[in-house]
Amino acid sequence: LFCRYHLNQHMPRGVVTALRDDRHGTVRELLGDVPLREDLRPVGRLDRDVSGLLLWTTEGDLLHRLTHPRYAVPRVYQAALDRPHAPLPEGAPLTLDDGYAPTILGLGPLAEADVHPGLEVPESARCLATITVGSGRFHEVKRIFAALGAEVVGLCRVSYGSVALPRDLAAGESRAIDLHEVFAELHPAR
Repeated sequence: LFCRYHLNQHMPRGVVTALRDDRHGTVRELLGDVPLREDLRPVGRLDRDVSGLLLWTTEGDLLHRLTHPRYAVPRVYQAALDRPHAPLPEGAPLTLDDGYAPTILGLGPLAEADVHPGLEVPESARCLATITVGSGRFHEVKRIFAALGAEVVGLCRVSYGSVALPRDLAAGESRAIDLHEVFAELHPAR
């Protein structure tokens, strides 16, 4: 018997997206006694200095479809920057220092009124931005802003596909969700 179970979690800064780690606290430790805890796998990763939405699932096929670059599931981040960033190049994709051209689906200013409670904005921040990317490569958002001349000083993932980080979900908390409803277009009929 296979049980499907899905969670969204507000990952706080300071923990790692890992099932176990000898040096740092992990997101799994924050799950507590949720059902099927040992069978849940995180959908993608967030860096230890990033907060925000982390999805969990017991389904390997769904996990693959949500993370594989071919599906380009949009991830939206809010960023606090040390200075305003340069505009994206016109007529050509942005290319990072290793030759990778990230899929940037949206980039724009972020009004203070729209800042998610999960985004920590340090005093050194001089600019707020929102960015949507179609993949989740290593330090991708930080590297994009660095290529545009700005350093990320605070970062929070506020949505993954059409799942948004609830404003009332405190850092470290999680709740059950139905990913099949949300991602029906990615999941084969059963």
